[in-house]
Amino acid sequence: MASRKVVGIGETIMDIIFKDGKPTAAVPGGSVFNGIISLGRLGTDVTMITEIGNDRVGQIILDFMTANGVNNRHVAKYQNGRSAISLAWLNERNDAEYMFYKDYPAARLEVEWPQLQPDDIVMMGSYFVLNPVLRSRVHEFLTYARRQGALIYYDLNFRSSHRAEAIKIYADMLENLEFADIVRGSTEDLDNLFGESNPQTLYGREISFYCRHMLCTDSDGDIRLITPDTQKSYTVNRVPTVSTIGAGDNFNAGIVYGLLRHDIRRDQLSTLPPSAWDAVIRCGMDLAAEVCQTFDNSISQSFADNYRCRPVEKTL
Repeated sequence: MASRKVVGIGETIMDIIFKDGKPTAAVPGGSVFNGIISLGRLGTDVTMITEIGNDRVGQIILDFMTANGVNNRHVAKYQNGRSAISLAWLNERNDAEYMFYKDYPAARLEVEWPQLQPDDIVMMGSYFVLNPVLRSRVHEFLTYARRQGALIYYDLNFRSSHRAEAIKIYADMLENLEFADIVRGSTEDLDNLFGESNPQTLYGREISFYCRHMLCTDSDGDIRLITPDTQKSYTVNRVPTVSTIGAGDNFNAGIVYGLLRHDIRRDQLSTLPPSAWDAVIRCGMDLAAEVCQTFDNSISQSFADNYRCRPVEKTL
């Protein structure tokens, strides 16, 4: 695999998971964070830009990052406030309903940016990169990343709890799309943001002008790839699920790993043949399926070790 690094920017949180009304696991999480941990376990050079409190939960998260090969030198550690915690209740389908507890200081994300080189990959997503309190810092980093020639992957991950804010953050969301080289959204994300869940309709109406490469996932359906030259569906294999909390996050990690594994560069995306997209998306599906079979938010180290040893098929 070529020597390129991945930098994630997003929220870090401690997930306390409940099943049948009882706590079953406490796992460091966050939408981008979960994918970064999986990439670290896969041996990728990974860095996380995030923020934590100077407390026990924050220290657990820092230690967890170190143990999984994630560079934590760009984590903002604040004194006035507490690390974020979420309670996640799993239903009969093992999908989660959340309640969040957050106590942030006035000054946010006070951290030096990591150095980026051309074709390094930036992963961003969720409300974190739209939050008005953080927007100026996020915009500054994305501007730097684009100037350096990084490939930017944007996971919309827009929850229903923020649906009422969709109009207010719309301009910033479009700006994120303009920064992005690949955007991924679930049908639920699309509905929460645009009031429309058909990816083909939205690609033509809202997205293609800003970002030319779109992936759409559906918890109960196929994965859709839409680019100016390719439109394709991928059937998702059903697996026994324990928790779906990290499914989308690890699909993202798999896509990024596929881009690295097959050494696909930013300037190649516009001419990428369907066979190359097939190989990249297969990585996303593999990681998502694996993580659904555990309470962990990321793939296991044993799975990662075996996955790295698989032969790399020729795609270009």
